[in-house]
Amino acid sequence: MAMSDQNLSWTGQTRLQPFEQAPRPVAGYAHDYETGHETGLHRHPRAQLLFATAGVMRVSTEPATFIVPPGTGLWVPADTTHAVRMDGEVHMRALFLRADAAASGPPATTVIAVSPLLRELILTVCAEPVVWDQRGPIRLVAALALHEIGRAGTRPLSLPACRDPRLARVASALIVNPADPRDLNGYAAIAGASVRTLARLFRAETGMSFQQWRRQLRMTEALAQIARGVSPVRVAAAVGYASVPAFGAAFRETFGVTPAMSAPRHGLR
Repeated sequence: MAMSDQNLSWTGQTRLQPFEQAPRPVAGYAHDYETGHETGLHRHPRAQLLFATAGVMRVSTEPATFIVPPGTGLWVPADTTHAVRMDGEVHMRALFLRADAAASGPPATTVIAVSPLLRELILTVCAEPVVWDQRGPIRLVAALALHEIGRAGTRPLSLPACRDPRLARVASALIVNPADPRDLNGYAAIAGASVRTLARLFRAETGMSFQQWRRQLRMTEALAQIARGVSPVRVAAAVGYASVPAFGAAFRETFGVTPAMSAPRHGLR
């Protein structure tokens, strides 16, 4: 789960520069990306709220990977190194926030719920020029957007990174095949470490047991697939559940909604 050493392209840097330097407290950024597009590692001098009206974003940081389906947004503090991969065609509508405005957001990278109101506020800001008229009504829209960001609930859509090479080998195998049923005994040879060592490393690096980490991987991957329109039957099998009811119960326990409620026409709230 080591992060790529790629960097944001020169074109991307040039396109984003006006938003990173805008004199307004909030600037809206709108851009559509093809499926599979990867930004490479980069960071911005301003905080961001990454949001998409369509498609799923997978955002990697040093501590964790985050899944960002429609209905949610990812708060990224200023100067946070991250990389974004587009899972499906992504219609990104993001906000860049000046330092004083960013005080309304969480202190760390966090997935937040985007309410219907916040969604419309984001779209309204994105429809304005980068340097919008601070005497016009958009100033009230921007202020309300900051208020909504500050009161937004969080969502459990992060997967702690495994940096130790032994853990990374286990994590990589599971990311390729989340349905793999092996326990730590089955991964010991691949990892080159004892079961006891692996169990200790999982706790120390991720704050989770192996079973908890794998369940989180399965649930975040399941949500990403559901948000792309994959049927619950196929998703259940892909993430290692023998039955759809068992998968549905685990999904609801994790996210508080059913898989059907997280499908594209609804989105996770």
